[in-house]
Parts: sequence; structure tokens; C-alpha cells
Amino acid sequence: MSHQEVGYVRVSSADQNTQRQLAEVKLDKTFEDKASGKDTHRPQLQACLAHLREGDTLHVHSMDRLARNLDDLRKLVDGLTARGVSVRFHKEQLTFAPVRDGDDPAQASMARLMLSIMGAVAEFERSMIKERQREGIAIAKAAGKFKGRKPALTPEQAAEVRAKAAQGAKRTALAKEYGISRETLYAYLGQAEQVG
Repeated sequence: MSHQEVGYVRVSSADQNTQRQLAEVKLDKTFEDKASGKDTHRPQLQACLAHLREGDTLHVHSMDRLARNLDDLRKLVDGLTARGVSVRFHKEQLTFAPVRDGDDPAQASMARLMLSIMGAVAEFERSMIKERQREGIAIAKAAGKFKGRKPALTPEQAAEVRAKAAQGAKRTALAKEYGISRETLYAYLGQAEQVG
């Protein structure tokens, strides 16, 4: 069986575009997640990991597309290279290849060090961005410019939902009727209990 060039792309929401990631790379197969990278429990990532075989190369646009924290990143790369899979991060221009007999152990150590440094820098950058977002929101709130997310239901709709629920309407049907998730519906019903 021939070796495959496999791509993994991830965006954090359904409206973000994955087209730019790995557009220049010739791939045999691509796995695409539209989910947060907060952990490795993403359906297409898991399918990708199951698909990869010894001799394959996994192409990822950047380290933060594969994992958001250094521990997960190291586990994924170490696990793949131990199985004989190479991992190439295009933005960082880094490739992590399986260690073969006769390879220089210092080179493998250097590769691990680079992964740790680059992964730690990416993790630090994300935490700084989040901190700046929090500060920006706090400043905007203080100035009265940040109102937060628009409520899913108007006060009238919320009252209707509560009344229908009190009359025994099924929660799933109510959520569908008002175009909201069940979690949002339960939040509105929970608010009524807290007020009442």
C-alpha cells in the first residue's frame, strides 16, 4: 500500500473558511473539523488519527489547528511519530519525523525542543489574546458600548415559552418552534424558576 499525504484542517466555527488552510498542498485525503480546539475530542481529528498508517505524512496548517495546548500537541505528535507517521506544520515550517535506527539522537531531541518552544509560544500568544479581549470588553462595558450577545428570545416570546412549558408542552417541540437550542430553552425556563 502506498503512503498517503493526509491533511487535517480545523476552524472554530461553522462560518469560518477552511479553504486557505493547506490550499497549496497536494493531499490524498483531508479531514476537516468545525469545532473548538480546546481538546482532542473532535470527530474528524479522531477519524484522521485512525486513518493514518506508517509512512504517511500528516499536513497541518499550523500547530494551533492541531492542538490548543502544549500537552495535547506533544501527545499527538509523539503518538504519531511513534507509529511511523511524519507530521508537517506548514506555517511554522517544521516537520517531525519518526526516529529510525541510526538517526542522530541529538536531532530527535532538538526536534522535541523546537516543538515544545513553538507550542509554548503559541499557547502564550492565545492566552495574551484572550486577556486583551477580556480587557477590551471590560473597557467597552464601562463605557456603555458593549451590550453582550443579543437575547435569543424577546421578553414576550420568553413569557410564551414559559407559559407553554407550564401547560405541559414538550421541551424539544418548544425549542424547535422558537428556533433555539434545548440548552437555551432550559436557560429561559431556569430563569423563570429563579424569578418565581
